[in-house]
Amino acid sequence: MNPRPFRLRTAIAATLALALAACSAIPDSVPALERGVVPFKPNDFDSSGTFMRHVGAPQERTCEAARRALLSQGYLVHTASADLVAGRKYYQPQTDTHYAIELRIVCAPEGAQGQNTSVFASALQDRYVIKKVNNSASLGVGGIGSVSLPVSATDDTLVKVGSETLRDSQFYDRFFQLFERYVPLLPAGAQDESLPLLIPPAQSQPVAAPTSLPAAALAPLPAPGASPDATLPTDAQHDVPGQESPLHNDARQDGEDPS
Repeated sequence: MNPRPFRLRTAIAATLALALAACSAIPDSVPALERGVVPFKPNDFDSSGTFMRHVGAPQERTCEAARRALLSQGYLVHTASADLVAGRKYYQPQTDTHYAIELRIVCAPEGAQGQNTSVFASALQDRYVIKKVNNSASLGVGGIGSVSLPVSATDDTLVKVGSETLRDSQFYDRFFQLFERYVPLLPAGAQDESLPLLIPPAQSQPVAAPTSLPAAALAPLPAPGASPDATLPTDAQHDVPGQESPLHNDARQDGEDPS
């Protein structure tokens, strides 16, 4: 019996077993990865008001105050308009762990004249870890192929391992306390009085005064079968061409010259 085929089959089986074990295990070099699927049900849409405040200032002034508040805390503001401000800030609490927080503020006008504004703030937190990647050098030789050299290098790469919307009420309370330095916040009792303006009020159009019609246009229409001259005014009957007035007829009967 030739021992070579038996050894070959044993080596192949051992290699496959190691490959399957490596695929089923999660490496420890990348922390914060869950090893099992945990059921998750978001508990949102409450009335706590963590992400919203009412401001006694117009929309443009409110968003400008939000931009200044972010700049005062070292945020990199990449979007600033009359209704949206967004900035990003980076943290490194540990050597191999990095955080990036992006804060977005939306300004929505309130009231008939837009004198108040509703402010909506939302922060997104991204987590990164450092993963080491080993690189080996190889040399290609014509006619022989590539030859691996015992020269290796290690590169550090940031890998994103999580992203979540911050729901810490203290984080937003501190932001709105800083925000109040630039614009006044409305008290809690005044929030229900300033509802958002969803549909602008309809503007009443002035009613034009009726124009006076001429007297001829107000004359009654002729009755069916009646002569059209019967509905004309007395003066208009004398001016109808081709018809003589009763005075001319009486003058001819008396032998007088009508002229």
